[in-house]
Amino acid sequence: PHAGSVETKNEAAMSELVPETRPKPAVPMKPLGINASLLGYIGIDTIIEQMRKKTMKTGFDFNIMVVGQSGLGKSTLVNTLFKSQVSRKSSGWNREEKIPKTVEIKAIGHVIEEGGVKMKLTVIDTPGFGDQINNENCWEPIEKYINEQYEKFLKEEVNIARKKRIPDTRVHCCLYFISPTGHSLRPLDLEFMKHLSKVVNIIPVIAKADTMTLEEKTEFKQRVRKELEVNGIEFYPQKEFDEDLEDKTENDKIRQESMPFAVVGSDKEYQVNGKRVLGRKTPWGIIEVENLTHCEFALLRDFVIRTHLQDLKEVTHNIHYETYRAKRLNDNGGLPPMTVETEENHESNL
Repeated sequence: PHAGSVETKNEAAMSELVPETRPKPAVPMKPLGINASLLGYIGIDTIIEQMRKKTMKTGFDFNIMVVGQSGLGKSTLVNTLFKSQVSRKSSGWNREEKIPKTVEIKAIGHVIEEGGVKMKLTVIDTPGFGDQINNENCWEPIEKYINEQYEKFLKEEVNIARKKRIPDTRVHCCLYFISPTGHSLRPLDLEFMKHLSKVVNIIPVIAKADTMTLEEKTEFKQRVRKELEVNGIEFYPQKEFDEDLEDKTENDKIRQESMPFAVVGSDKEYQVNGKRVLGRKTPWGIIEVENLTHCEFALLRDFVIRTHLQDLKEVTHNIHYETYRAKRLNDNGGLPPMTVETEENHESNL
């Protein structure tokens, strides 16, 4: 009986604590019937807006690499993609400079802002690639650069006191420029893509596509696709990373129809039917860069920027970087080797 009285006391106390009239919820009630459960709207869907605000504050990185022989319009294309002067050509690089004897790597960073979204864009250029008489192993410095960026990230990640936000210099996307010969891929192209498709997202692009007729272009694209398949070269978006059926359908379309994108770049504007368009002037008229009947530039831009930019970053982080990281940590029995400075720090900590 004693215990019972305590319980009734508690119950009485509880009922005193709980006010009879319920306060009105601060969040506006959603009308019942719209997927509402017993008591209406909770507000879980606002998480998307919260994430958006956070991302907007921090901004994000996107690092794009362009590889291909001189004169294929790499710089122009990147400028066209981002509608601003972002390539090395526009960063005080003069035409008279000789072709580098080996592949040099030049990274140029910019901050581009659009609609309140800040993007730290880095364009990594590879002057000297494929320009020598003997181009043996000229992909090595590029592979080394890509791996160095993974290494940098890994070193930051395994630090005991690591930064909350590690600066990301990893290459998210590599545009590989194929010469519009109309024949087949050169051994150099195949070598490069074979070696690098395992460490970076490669998007093959047929440069200066306006040098081919429409029939030649279609035929060349099919031939390139066939050669890549025969040589077992996986370009982005890779089949095995499609997450669901929707992704698979969308990406299959890109893989089977669009790839490799046959593009024309231009940073010059012309008036066509009273509208200003980016284009290239020829004796026959103006090739409009963003007109799909003229070239596939708009497809490439929508693919890289408007539909797959986040995915390029994710595949880089979850697949290519993960592979590098696992291999590195395995080789070192779990930890990167101690450098002199970490040993000194370690001793001073002791």
